[in-house]
Amino acid sequence: MLALLCGGQGLVSPHMFDVTTDAPAAAPVFASASHLLGQDPRQLVRNMAAEALSSNRRNQILSVTAALATYAAIADMLPENFIVTGYSVGEMAAWSIAGIWSVEQALNLTCRRACIMDEAGLTPGRLVYVRGLTRSAVEMLAARNGAEIAIINPGDLFVLGMAEDNVPGFCQAAAAAGAVKAEPLAVHVAAHTSLLQSGVLPFMARLRESAPAMPQEGRILLAGGNGSRVFRVDSAIKGLAAQIATPIDWAGTIEALAEYGVDTVLDLGPGAALAPMVNAARSTFNAHAAADFRSLEGLRSWLSKQSN
Repeated sequence: MLALLCGGQGLVSPHMFDVTTDAPAAAPVFASASHLLGQDPRQLVRNMAAEALSSNRRNQILSVTAALATYAAIADMLPENFIVTGYSVGEMAAWSIAGIWSVEQALNLTCRRACIMDEAGLTPGRLVYVRGLTRSAVEMLAARNGAEIAIINPGDLFVLGMAEDNVPGFCQAAAAAGAVKAEPLAVHVAAHTSLLQSGVLPFMARLRESAPAMPQEGRILLAGGNGSRVFRVDSAIKGLAAQIATPIDWAGTIEALAEYGVDTVLDLGPGAALAPMVNAARSTFNAHAAADFRSLEGLRSWLSKQSN
């Protein structure tokens, strides 16, 4: 079975739309994003400075745009049945791909998500990744340095959220504890931590107002936070809203893919962060990222071979 993965923010780059930029099917996605960004996203990522692109609202919209544009460009080639899930803000794209929201709805809700998170974070926040330490060691570091685990990835890779002022001290402490790497991500909000708790209820209200549909037949939607299947959208909204202030167990979500019999995985982007995680965690998976292909034709050719 095929699984589509929608990536999170932090991998915005000038080349993030190279594969889909001329795809006619992706044009409506770019048009919807342009309305929110005030400029065509394909031009924006090439013309704007990296620091400006990493602003929370812009970053989240661009990230969801990337996943939805890739999906639109390959939708006609997909099997009748597939699994879709998302990493952090990637869940907004996953819910749209599952048929719950239109592209326009998904991008508008992503915009609201980012604004609500910014309003909830009274002090500037940041996400930091740490590789090479056990979970217990990371938890101890977090408790001592004003941080919280935000995302649990496979292979002793963790993402932590904290106030911006705590980042240098935390990274130094992690290095001293033996971390292979401890560096800030281009995500300027302490997502998936209690620092954003005040944003949960406002975001939940927005989600409920969106009049979501049920997932389309044949599209299995898994919650990125823990890999559970979304059967009832009304109850799943509570979890999606809570996600902005609670940790994500992405390692558990990858295990859930295996339990559903997944053998092929396509990381829709942005970037190519999720496919390597999947390959490292599950060597039996055939996982690739759309960004690994030099052209849309190459991606579509690979997809056609998977169904043969």
